[in-house]
Amino acid sequence: MPRIPLQPLPARPAQALADAWLARLEKALADPAVDRSDLCRDTLLELTYPQYAGRYDATLADETVPLGTRLALSALDPRNVTLEPEYYGDCDQARFQKVKPLLWLWYSFDRLPIGGQSVDLGVRFRRLLAPHVFKRVGRNFKCFQHVEFSFGYNMEVGDDVVVHRHVLLDDRGGIRLGDKVSISDYANIYSHTHSIVEQVDVTNALTVLGDGVRITYHATVLAGVHVGEQGMVGAVALATKDVRPYHVNVGIPAKSVRVKPNAPAVGDRLRASLEREREGD
Repeated sequence: MPRIPLQPLPARPAQALADAWLARLEKALADPAVDRSDLCRDTLLELTYPQYAGRYDATLADETVPLGTRLALSALDPRNVTLEPEYYGDCDQARFQKVKPLLWLWYSFDRLPIGGQSVDLGVRFRRLLAPHVFKRVGRNFKCFQHVEFSFGYNMEVGDDVVVHRHVLLDDRGGIRLGDKVSISDYANIYSHTHSIVEQVDVTNALTVLGDGVRITYHATVLAGVHVGEQGMVGAVALATKDVRPYHVNVGIPAKSVRVKPNAPAVGDRLRASLEREREGD
């Protein structure tokens, strides 16, 4: 197959504005005295209703301003909204309330014209927030728009990880992503499960994607699954069990169909084992 690398693009005309805005946000996040809810509110206010910047509280109390406008303004403050994970019985409220304003800022930014499909600014913005939300994040994290988390604080992310559009990372029981993991559009990674008898009977289980793992389009990885180094879960597949290193698993439920050609010397044994499994089916 032909190699088609990404193209370098010239700087945008407003690059200096983006750089200055991100630098200001980075400085604010580094200040332990900054109230994160205020930071989220004021950042979103500036991007959405700049005419009310500097007089937020007075505007909410001003009955001459349309009720719907005041309601919309109130939702810029994360203290006025609830996120689903806050209702979970195992939510550590002390930890969640610390990251909630940044999650709300992350999600809200993605739904604004400035966020939407803006790749460069969006990736840099999310890379800036990630260390303040996740348990750990490595170098060169690249995340596209409309990615959502459960708690956020149970995410462990290695170096050079790429998460594409509309991905759900349910880190309720913990998600660990190794180096160079790639998660494609509309994939779902879970770390909790419910009893088939009693819905409130919840089991949390750490889900691990090893180094070099690829989870492709619309695939789902269930709670507690470990996808081994260089493993791959194919499009629309449902991984209910562990995926062995260098194996490509497809289908519902996902099963191994081949060993990647870049597998090390042990790959010959892996391929032989896979052939024996096929003969037994």
